Amino acid sequence: MNTAPRPLLDRFGRVHTDLRVSLTDRCNLRCTYCMPAEGLDWLPKAEVLGDDEVVRLVRIAVQRLGIAAVRLTGGEPLLRRGLPDLVGRITALGPEVSLTTNGIGLARTATALKAAGLHRVNVSLDTLRPERYAEITRRDRIADVFAGLAAAQAAGLAPVKVNAVPVRGVNDDELVPLVEFAAEHGYRMRFIESMPLDAQGAWDRSRMITADEILDVLGARWDLVPVGRHGNAPAEEWRIAGTDTVIGVIASVTRPFCGGCDRVRLTADGQLRNCLFATEESDLRALLRGGADDDRIEQAWRATIARKGPGHDINSAGFVQPDRPMSAIGG
Repeated sequence: MNTAPRPLLDRFGRVHTDLRVSLTDRCNLRCTYCMPAEGLDWLPKAEVLGDDEVVRLVRIAVQRLGIAAVRLTGGEPLLRRGLPDLVGRITALGPEVSLTTNGIGLARTATALKAAGLHRVNVSLDTLRPERYAEITRRDRIADVFAGLAAAQAAGLAPVKVNAVPVRGVNDDELVPLVEFAAEHGYRMRFIESMPLDAQGAWDRSRMITADEILDVLGARWDLVPVGRHGNAPAEEWRIAGTDTVIGVIASVTRPFCGGCDRVRLTADGQLRNCLFATEESDLRALLRGGADDDRIEQAWRATIARKGPGHDINSAGFVQPDRPMSAIGG
């Protein structure tokens, strides 16, 4: 007889229902705010979870821990071989499954991903200008991203969300054009404050465009009507008055939403993290490969979440940047 899963609770009473699963630490871009031009030392293949291991951990999360949403991330998850088959196996377990991608390769995979059960995609795009895109990413691939966005829309992976990280002196003059681009094509624009998760450790708060600055610029162009936040979603949303255009702002630094955080993260090498900025991890891969049963893995998962702190402490003097960069954690 099946029983309802017991909620995945931390000591502050937060219920965790959203699992972010990194499928690879590899990426085909070299964004200046993320990693050095030469890239990083990628994980050896043997250290990356196999499909069966990913599916088993997601099954435990869904059936025993109450996880309702799974977001597949990277690195760049479209680099994972056999991705549509893996998506199909995960969606068969019942959660809502979404994907965060840089969009390169999406044009040739969107239809297969939709057929496998993928619900929607978030595509990273920091600029509309080809020459600027090449400067930021160190790759001349913006045409592939535009094609990927269109393919995702055509395949029904809606709403297609476009994520941009505004940085002072880099792309902060494109806030309005990005919204206009998204509105024209029926995408949903989201701006994300820059966070200290780069591999170089060179994050500079003074170059971060804050949520208030973003809203000041957009508010000078349009009448913005507050929509609020949907449940524990990270984005606060505004609608342009008289239209269906919705803009999201994720203000992880200046307006932390840790009090309602319902997310837990699994890295490509099977390490469980209870916070994006966690400085410790739990090794689920070792349990899997050591023959642990589902009960033991569930216990380890619950113990990790029980240790979760109240917040990320970015704005405190004692903040310590994680050893892993965002590309190795998963967004």
